[in-house]
Amino acid sequence: MIDTVLYYLVPTLLVLGTVVFMEWFAAWSHEHIMHGWGWGWHKSHHEPHDEALEENDLYAVIFGIFAVFLFWVGATIFWPVWWIAIGISIYGILYFFFHDGLVHQRWPFKYIPRKGYLKRVYQAHRLHHAVEGRDGCVSFGFVYAEPVDKLVKKLHGNKNGFDQSALKDDDQRPAAH
Repeated sequence: MIDTVLYYLVPTLLVLGTVVFMEWFAAWSHEHIMHGWGWGWHKSHHEPHDEALEENDLYAVIFGIFAVFLFWVGATIFWPVWWIAIGISIYGILYFFFHDGLVHQRWPFKYIPRKGYLKRVYQAHRLHHAVEGRDGCVSFGFVYAEPVDKLVKKLHGNKNGFDQSALKDDDQRPAAH
């Protein structure tokens, strides 16, 4: 009985723990790497463009390569690492859904959430892009978003100001991809 519980519990905890960790790590790396020394690639994400891809997408490629490496480690050296790779991959799917799809509309259809959690995630990332350049941005996470009123307060304290149209529901302003 205990073996059966552990057989399912350990992988489940590894996957869920990795997904939660990845949200923290993604927010941290977004703020400190992408808006820091990695701005050269990430800058393409904060500027309007017509291309399907941007240099910033190289970060997803790197995370994907890392996940593939962890799958190999998990399959050949230490089995728990395989479940960590699953967690990273699930987070990558969530990232694609929320960030690339929902917020930046890189899908063949357009959906703008009007209420609830999805609206909060959508607005939080729009507020992230409401600041020109890499300094003074808010909301670096992708799945968790602080309440919009807290983010707006932070932006009001920003010496650079911010684009108020990011708060609109109608999505009439062109968002950087």
